[in-house]
Amino acid sequence: MQILCGAGLESSIDFSPLVEAITHKDPAVRQWAREQFIAVGRPAVDVLRDLLHDHRPHVRWEAAKSLAAIADPRTANALVEVLAEDDEFDVRWLAGEGLIALGYEGLWPLLTALAAHPGSPNLQEGARHVCHHLSKRRAFRFLAPVLQALRLSEPALSIPAVARAALANLRALTFPRRVRTLGGAEFETSPPGTP
Repeated sequence: MQILCGAGLESSIDFSPLVEAITHKDPAVRQWAREQFIAVGRPAVDVLRDLLHDHRPHVRWEAAKSLAAIADPRTANALVEVLAEDDEFDVRWLAGEGLIALGYEGLWPLLTALAAHPGSPNLQEGARHVCHHLSKRRAFRFLAPVLQALRLSEPALSIPAVARAALANLRALTFPRRVRTLGGAEFETSPPGTP
């Protein structure tokens, strides 16, 4: 099977053979399907995002691994949801890998969720994973207080304040961003979730 893809073609692609293959019991078949989904890239994101809710852990694992490799910012909220709610550690770990691959775009929904749900053990564990890896990069050193709070014996007490402070730092680093269109007009972008 050959999958050809280009801009705007996602509605004309029949993903059902790949969905069938990625849900197969044979790991080699699933790996092949995952590689095909990754090769297709962004047009496959919606299908893979839906597969994150499959009842079979191996299917969710394949979907999370594929989305981590594609690294499309549209998946950030879904990856945070998996990080917080999936029953399988390996699936949550891959969701964290996807957020790491997204960098700034993955941090915004992660820190927002952490501030809103500081008592979630899965979210705390996943946030430690993501923040640990990103904080090694110079641009993400502002995550150090978040990591310190996540290591406390009662992290839920201090997480909201440090997550909000990290969001403020993230906003200052990345937004507003002035963008010039091809026509020469300028406008400012806003962080995800803001008007």
